[in-house]
Amino acid sequence: MQFVFPSPPTVVVPVAASNDFFPVHCIYCVGRNYSEHAKEMGGSGREAPFFFMKPADAVLPVPAGTVGELRYPSMTQDLHHEIELVVAIGKGGKDIAAADASQHIWGYAIGLDMTRRDLQAEAKKTGRPWCTGKGFEQSAPLGPIYPVEATGQLHQGAIGLQVNGAPRQRGNIDQLIWNVPETIEHLSQYFELQAGDLIFTGTPAGVAAVVPGDLMEATIDGLGELKLRVLSS
Repeated sequence: MQFVFPSPPTVVVPVAASNDFFPVHCIYCVGRNYSEHAKEMGGSGREAPFFFMKPADAVLPVPAGTVGELRYPSMTQDLHHEIELVVAIGKGGKDIAAADASQHIWGYAIGLDMTRRDLQAEAKKTGRPWCTGKGFEQSAPLGPIYPVEATGQLHQGAIGLQVNGAPRQRGNIDQLIWNVPETIEHLSQYFELQAGDLIFTGTPAGVAAVVPGDLMEATIDGLGELKLRVLSS
């Protein structure tokens, strides 16, 4: 096979405590999956799950023990953080029952769904897609992926984010409106999941803006921490 230009490298994320890497296929995101966040974004607090996507190369991998660097994106004055539990799929499938979902999970990670909130808000008002607000470069910072063999299935655990040492987001993953197995069940009705897919499962309340110079510190019980410095564009 001959390409007309060099094929882009595969997007990969480090595996915790290993020299291995997890190759990324697609990134799926669940909207408004914590009731208090749904309310702060104008929702009812309980609604059927809905999904949006980011391109695989939106991933900004941050190895353990390092501070990642996020360039402040163009075309926004309102860049928001959203900490999320990320589920890494290791076995594909379609129409997966919630009772069988655990068989498809390879591991878990801390992720940030960075959002150009002003662009997303404008898209909502005009009924247009969220791509410019959600799918830009480096919009999916990700810590190392922890294999499920090391963590077990995650059903509860504190999730939180600080900016410059001050708490912004706090919650527990047992507060998910649609838990991980239910999310996989719903998502796999719309898409045939593949090994390498990542599912951002939703964010707790407290989303807010960051500016260049800010240091974000995101934590989820059992998954270490993700540190990220915001740089000028």
